[in-house]
Amino acid sequence: PKIEDNFLALFLHNNYYQIEPTKNTIENYYTTRTHLSEIFCNRDPFEEKSLRQTFKTTAVFPLNELTKDGYIMIFSTLLDSDPSFYDYNNCMKKTMMLFDIQLLNGTNDGYVFIFDVGKLSFGHVMRMNPLDIKKHLYYLQEAMPIRLKAIHILNATPAMELCMNIAKAFMKNELIDIIHFHLSLESISEYIPVDALPNEIGGKAGSTLKLAEIQLKKLEDNREWFLLDELTKRVNEALRIDKSKTGNDLFGIDGNFKKLDID
Repeated sequence: PKIEDNFLALFLHNNYYQIEPTKNTIENYYTTRTHLSEIFCNRDPFEEKSLRQTFKTTAVFPLNELTKDGYIMIFSTLLDSDPSFYDYNNCMKKTMMLFDIQLLNGTNDGYVFIFDVGKLSFGHVMRMNPLDIKKHLYYLQEAMPIRLKAIHILNATPAMELCMNIAKAFMKNELIDIIHFHLSLESISEYIPVDALPNEIGGKAGSTLKLAEIQLKKLEDNREWFLLDELTKRVNEALRIDKSKTGNDLFGIDGNFKKLDID
């Protein structure tokens, strides 16, 4: 696919202007998005009914302030605690749509993820396929042109512990090392400005629902971008000089999980 100059700058910035790592990230970005069709296809924010349901089930949006280090904060939580409405792949699709729009704003010093998981239950975790988790973590760690600085998890439940035990099998140590669990706002206040959080968890930024609606409007406003991206920004494996890549080449999807240690 053709890469615009401003987007090339994102990849260079993400890799601290090192050429070979930049080339690898570009390759992984376009190849992964081509083979992760469950995340990067059918992203019309108006017409996809299952995606519209996810807009009602989960919230993910950037906060209006930066951390003291100048990092953008992305907040995520469940709006509906009923696991029967939860679709993990669509939640990831929605999150990646948010990041696609964020990246249109250009380079930045880094991102911080904040997850409020107080409503997460075992019913939600049972709807997560470990293979899907593996694929999404591959994209996060190998392909996304962002500098991920920290992940903060609030109100962790036993279900979240199970989820982490599954996910850690697919995480590099560098990712595990930046994950922080918090039992209180006082704890997380060492890292982020608490007032920037939604009202429901002790911040002053406004209601979670209102902030989610603002973000949804941004996705809807960029409908044409999502449609064009799917048409023009995918890899044609038939034109690859080397051996064509498959999902199995990227994610090892023929493997099993006999060695997966879930305590």
